[in-house]
Amino acid sequence: MSKTTTTLRIRRTALALATAAVLPFSLAACSDYDSDSAAAADPAAAAPDAAGAQAPPAAANGAADAAGAAGSAQPFGPACASVPKNGAGSFAGMAKDPVATAASNNPALSTLVSAVKQAGLVDTLNNAKDITVFAPTNDAFAKIPKADLDKLLADKAALTKVLTYHVVGRRLEPEQLANGSFPTLQKGMVTTSGSGSAYRVNGAAGVVCGNVQTANATVHIIDTVLMPK
Repeated sequence: MSKTTTTLRIRRTALALATAAVLPFSLAACSDYDSDSAAAADPAAAAPDAAGAQAPPAAANGAADAAGAAGSAQPFGPACASVPKNGAGSFAGMAKDPVATAASNNPALSTLVSAVKQAGLVDTLNNAKDITVFAPTNDAFAKIPKADLDKLLADKAALTKVLTYHVVGRRLEPEQLANGSFPTLQKGMVTTSGSGSAYRVNGAAGVVCGNVQTANATVHIIDTVLMPK
């Protein structure tokens, strides 16, 4: 073998060894580059939240918030159990109608509805916007001696004064009844007190079914007729 041939073989062997030594580092560098590129393309996939888990979907949060809101807006009180479950007189049915119409579909408010018609206040109440009505039940009117009630029903001016005293010019949520004082459409004031699901109006009338929603009003059904001073 000539000296030239031997030299060429030595050079080829050295080159092969050098290539074998460099190749693993090149592959490792390519692998790191691919990982970094994937992370940059999808940062959400590469970065979990602070708790180490992905955040819940926005839709799930929205559903939970809606459920909480619905729960806080439910009617309350012992007399709510007697409200029809279905039809126009149910809570869902009353929510579709303005307040005087909605009340006419509730059998427990028939005396109030007759009084509202007698005073000519049906359109006034139905056309009002965002009001609160403290609505006396039939039993509440029955507490008034018959002769006095008949006299009241026959006097349109006096009846209007009494009925509009039961109406506040804005919607009142249950928590606002805890310790409140509110002007009425009659121009007098009503006061409220209580907590939880037990509230009183003017210290005398108890709320027996509160937070009933109609299309234009919040209704708190009460067990005593309120009399303005």
